[in-house]
Amino acid sequence: MFLKKLSALNFKNLVQAELAFDKRINCLVGGNGAGKTNVMDAVYYLSMCRSALAMTDGQSVRHGTDFFVLDGEYISDGGRAEHVVCSFRRGDGKALKRNGKEYERLSEHIGLVPVVIVSPADTALVNEAAEERRRWLNAFLSQLDKTYLAAIVRYNHILGERNRLLKSAFSQDILAILDMQLAEAGETIHRCRAQIAERLSPHVAEFYRALSDDAEQVELHYHSELNDTPFADILAASHERDRVMQFTTCGIHRDDLRMRIGGHALRKYGSQGQQKSFLIALKLAQWAIIAEHTGERPLLLLDDLFDKLDGRRVERLLALVSRGDFGQIFITDCNRERLTATLSAAGEDYTLFDVRDGEVTCACATQPAG
Repeated sequence: MFLKKLSALNFKNLVQAELAFDKRINCLVGGNGAGKTNVMDAVYYLSMCRSALAMTDGQSVRHGTDFFVLDGEYISDGGRAEHVVCSFRRGDGKALKRNGKEYERLSEHIGLVPVVIVSPADTALVNEAAEERRRWLNAFLSQLDKTYLAAIVRYNHILGERNRLLKSAFSQDILAILDMQLAEAGETIHRCRAQIAERLSPHVAEFYRALSDDAEQVELHYHSELNDTPFADILAASHERDRVMQFTTCGIHRDDLRMRIGGHALRKYGSQGQQKSFLIALKLAQWAIIAEHTGERPLLLLDDLFDKLDGRRVERLLALVSRGDFGQIFITDCNRERLTATLSAAGEDYTLFDVRDGEVTCACATQPAG
């Protein structure tokens, strides 16, 4: 997928931006708070209908205004033109159009423009609670499978109904119906997650080896109560506990994706460089699976490229993504000289954008000296 043009109006600190991008590598440089990540987030938003950061739609509106508009023109790997416009206005909500036609449901858009982002916020996948890893799995799988996305929406709705029922003088008959519905949606979600974890694991190990000199073996495991027992049986066995606690204490909303290095938990035993390398390997594995599954190369967003990575690992990463397999790439860094020197060493053409106080200008389309 190739994002030809991006227009942003009142998105975060971007007053008005009209950008034409290169098919391969696009670099955004500028000081901290200049707006580099906001450009990346605009690209992500047009794919996923939400910010890559923990921000509401209202928080993405520029201060002093009451709306934003994002407009993207794309060319698919097969040559198909796509025009996506997303707008949000306080009080009216969000609207999304594809080629001039508004979607009835935003979920219909997910997967049309696949995207993978690597950012400093990824540390939450290692250091925070399992909810972060489930959120990432959900966003990943939603780009691949509409059935999965529908199952997640349905599961969360039924889970809410079941929890409300447990807080009242409930009927066992109604609980049995909700259990059946929850088990059906939960089994679908579990099956998809287990399959994707199995596919991810060898890719993660391969990319980690390519990025790092470390001899340690890395592993990825999907942990779920449903791995060993049918969900319907788990729910039935938890009735008394759920009644006392007044919420559903078991299910796929407690699943986790466990990351290990050298046989130990990555969170406890991995250095910052090892953790960052693992996370990049995880995101590149995500990229590879989406490309394989959809036949469309996702946009790859590398935000704050040098964060917690030494120069050698950055060089290896750039050499890896510079291969012809990867398509359009967006990179941000606060150090222009460092970034351009590293790209020149990799021997790649790139287009450079300067970002200052929410204004973005194309500095040059550069061909490194060979």
